Amino acid sequence: MLVTLAWIESHAVIPDGFQQGEPFAMLPWQLLVAADFYTVRNDAELGQKSTAFAYRRAQVVMPQKSGKGPFAAAVVLAEAAGPTVFAGWAVGGERYRCKEWGCPCGWQYEYAPGEPMGMPQPTPLIQLLATSEDQVANVYRPLKAMIKHGPCSAVMNVREGFVKVGDEGRIDVVTSSAQSRLGNPITFAIQDETGTYNATNKMIKVAETMRRGLAGMSGRSMETTNAYDPSEYSTAQRTHESKAEDVLRFFPQAPATLSYRNKAERRKIHKAVYAGCPHIDLDAIEAEVAELLETDPGQAERFFGNRVVAGHGAWVEHAHWLQRATPERAKPKPSTYKLMKVPIVLGFDGSDSDDWTGIRAETMDGFQFTPVYGPSKLPTVWDPAEWDGQVPRLEVHAAVDELMRTYDVKLMYCDPPYWETEVDQWAERYGDKRVIRWHTRRPIQMHAAAERIKTDVIKKDSGFTHDGCPITERHVFNARMAARPSDRYVLAKPEQRRKIDMAVVSVLAHEACCDAIAAGLLKKKPLYMSA
Repeated sequence: MLVTLAWIESHAVIPDGFQQGEPFAMLPWQLLVAADFYTVRNDAELGQKSTAFAYRRAQVVMPQKSGKGPFAAAVVLAEAAGPTVFAGWAVGGERYRCKEWGCPCGWQYEYAPGEPMGMPQPTPLIQLLATSEDQVANVYRPLKAMIKHGPCSAVMNVREGFVKVGDEGRIDVVTSSAQSRLGNPITFAIQDETGTYNATNKMIKVAETMRRGLAGMSGRSMETTNAYDPSEYSTAQRTHESKAEDVLRFFPQAPATLSYRNKAERRKIHKAVYAGCPHIDLDAIEAEVAELLETDPGQAERFFGNRVVAGHGAWVEHAHWLQRATPERAKPKPSTYKLMKVPIVLGFDGSDSDDWTGIRAETMDGFQFTPVYGPSKLPTVWDPAEWDGQVPRLEVHAAVDELMRTYDVKLMYCDPPYWETEVDQWAERYGDKRVIRWHTRRPIQMHAAAERIKTDVIKKDSGFTHDGCPITERHVFNARMAARPSDRYVLAKPEQRRKIDMAVVSVLAHEACCDAIAAGLLKKKPLYMSA
């Protein structure tokens, strides 16, 4: 609704600095997000609240000092006293008058024909959520300043720990140490720095409880955060990876092929992610980043490069893995004709009822992919949670049999724990020189194998590529390096729920490919049918 955007720029003020109290003109990125967030559905009907809009909630992932806090404060201001509830479609000539809604500022807005009209929430109940009081101040401090120095002081009163809106409305602060108001019905919520909400600090459940309170009132919400650490499986990551189509996601990115370690390319990254922030001095950003890179490069890339990268101990850097993705490349097609079968190797890691089970394949030219099987062409990845808590062993058997029949499988490296009987059966059926037991619990061998694929991911001329499988990507980013004697490591989970099984499968597939090439098993053959 244009009336909402106009109201914000007429009632929100600059919260601090030399221009304190002057009108708050939204930055280009802020205006873009606000316009999308307040877009009304073409089929909206009078009386609808959250369902009248294209998006039920929003997520804003922006780098440090890009203006997330003041923007969130301006949105809260509008949700508390501005026209944020759909009020029907204008015929033309109708006006929104602040005085009719208790605000004596005198502001008016005339609607164009066919334009969605708005009205304020009758009883705004708003919550601002963060992990601590210092964190929630990112939004609450500019909000209080906007009220104090702007026209909304006539309808809002800042009290100790909350803001009173009109006679019965209020804006509350909620932190991890003050959750007594959680579960209350609310009309709007800001969840700040959701990249820090994880299972350890129990903020994921807090955020979900808050959203349940919104659902009962047909309310809406907005997340604001820096780029998250993928090893923590935060609320921010859950939102970003969710398949929900009514969530507005704003997450500007520079090309993944640009290296954050390279100063010239880093400048390009900063220009891309700070494109809508004319107030940012990129030289000042570069100075801070250069120092931070010495001690915590992951933090620097997340906070200022707006990239999803793991912190200390991550096995493979996010950008390196993404640079190797070639999803546009067609996966090798299986064939029932012997001389047309594509030579590949397989990696297999199995579990029973907790971890995942999966198979990855790799071709002789270093293209790694997740095969499919069965009439429905399902990927060879099995999450026990999707199979009544138990890995479907018959499905895995069927997948292995199909891959063996339709590809020229030279080697299959299998981690045997929990699957000793099945691996023995495969070795007997398909040959014990093709199906090899490869124990990942051996630190010397596992370290060498993990380093081999990691090196080939990093080296520009290695030839290694992959299909961009999202599950494998997530598991690779989860994988941490657990120290072992003699400067070695093995792959480990950052926590039990953060799975790494497909990362292990990738290691096994690549190790099998390299060994097959060394043994002369992967050689080019003419792809033709015999007479």
